[in-house]
Amino acid sequence: MKTVLKYLKPFAGRMSVGLSIKIFGTIIELVLPYILSHILKNVVQRESIAQIIYWGILMVACSLTACICNIVANRMAARVSRNFSENVRRDLFAKTMRLSARQTDNFTIPSLESRITTDTYNVHNFVGMMQRMGVRAPILLIGGILITMIMDSFLALVMVAVLPIIFVTVYLISRRGVPLYTKVQGSVDRMVRVVREDSQGIRVIKALSKTEYEHRRYDKVNANLSKDEKRAGIVMGSVNPIMSFLMNAGIVAVIALSASRVADGSSDPETVVAFMQYFTIISMAMMSVTRIFVMYTKCAASAKRISEVLDTPEDLTVKDRSEYPDVDTDYHIIFDGVTFSYNGKRNDLDNICFSIKKGGSLGVIGATGSGKSTLIKLLLRFYDVASGKILINGRDIRTMTETEIYPMIGTVMQQDFLFGGSIEENIRFGRDVTHEEVVSAAKIAQADEFISCFPDGYDHPLSQKGTNISGGQKQRILIARAIAQKPEILILDDSSSALDYKTDANLRRALSENFSETTVVTVAQRVSSVKNCDTIIVLDEGKVIGIGKHEELLESCCEYREISDSQMGGAFVE
Repeated sequence: MKTVLKYLKPFAGRMSVGLSIKIFGTIIELVLPYILSHILKNVVQRESIAQIIYWGILMVACSLTACICNIVANRMAARVSRNFSENVRRDLFAKTMRLSARQTDNFTIPSLESRITTDTYNVHNFVGMMQRMGVRAPILLIGGILITMIMDSFLALVMVAVLPIIFVTVYLISRRGVPLYTKVQGSVDRMVRVVREDSQGIRVIKALSKTEYEHRRYDKVNANLSKDEKRAGIVMGSVNPIMSFLMNAGIVAVIALSASRVADGSSDPETVVAFMQYFTIISMAMMSVTRIFVMYTKCAASAKRISEVLDTPEDLTVKDRSEYPDVDTDYHIIFDGVTFSYNGKRNDLDNICFSIKKGGSLGVIGATGSGKSTLIKLLLRFYDVASGKILINGRDIRTMTETEIYPMIGTVMQQDFLFGGSIEENIRFGRDVTHEEVVSAAKIAQADEFISCFPDGYDHPLSQKGTNISGGQKQRILIARAIAQKPEILILDDSSSALDYKTDANLRRALSENFSETTVVTVAQRVSSVKNCDTIIVLDEGKVIGIGKHEELLESCCEYREISDSQMGGAFVE
């Protein structure tokens, strides 16, 4: 809850004003039964119509004042809650974007999504409720008890005797609620994951006729969520019935005792009428307090999950250049003894060594799971190496900030994405790129021809993930995005797998002609995509089993030769 208080601090002044208005309105509301008691006991006996009208108007005025104060205070509370949750969501999203790849893997994408949505919603509700009811309920509760003590201390003590039992019951049940709602949110994460996977893979699911299978898979996580919600609901739902039973027991005791006290003259009917109204107010206040406790359990569980993300320390910190000194070299990119493991047990890359000169080209080829994409992730510093070093222009990338690394690199990832928007917006991607540069990049990427065929050209709208264009068209748009700002290093991670051989050859030729000063790293399954590279490395289970030019590898690396022979018998379309 420290996180909640930290984000509420900037709104302290506005909250103070709203709470002051709420307190004033609640006190006026608390006076109404006392005025009614005075009218019944003193004014009615005088049989003065004027006095009755006067006190009646006073009650109406107090009621209107209390109503207006509550409306104003509630509107201010809603504004604070809205701005508070907006700030939390903004910082939580920003922190999510700054998490390293390893941290994102640990949290998982579905969990991060539910923290930004469901958890912030729970905290938002609690903050709003505390401003609306967190002040009003205690004032009505304590004020009602004090006034009833003044009116008839004997009857008030009967009611007060019930309150400690209620408070202890609510406290004990609420303590169980926090872990239960934490478990519920974990089940929400798992359900979001299944929904996310199914929505992204809906075409594959339908193509393989696995709709019923996914229904069963969803029903399973949905049933687990319902089970956890039911358990939490039963525990927290027991608060109101128990409290109602205790409060009603108190009312029965008060009514029984008040009847005998009126009979022996120790009290009067007017006092009993006002007393019962106060007892109703106190009962409603206690109901509000229990609702606050229920909301608190949800808020505490959600606030803890939000804090876990916000308080996550940065693990890919920028190192000091004295710790990793620069190296005097003519090479643009150097991998020197790089070893890496995702889980810390088995090396996914082992002792990777190679060098590329500026304007040179590197091809990376190997079987699925050989470590090709992992090598690219290390070059982009999505993860840090376990041992060895990666240098760009002689400088260890661990000493470079994100603003130094990423602007010099254009990347097309194996699992890249297109967002809902025009083709030009997708190529520009929020960067300072002119229309002419967009068109130039599209021409080099062999995308201009099909884009120009659309009636609206570069303004043609793309659906989310580019589902309204072919795979090859999507890849060419992504390549255009990567080269639009003329990067110093261009990384193509299996970015031409959906292209025909002719288009692939034209693309490589255009890149060679227009980006002669750009260092190109190409990860591919096809030999034709890497055969013209200055250096080709062959990976197998995270190790380099061959390195050299195409002709050299055909002679020295049997695995590379087998790949080449299996693809069109070693013949290539140029």
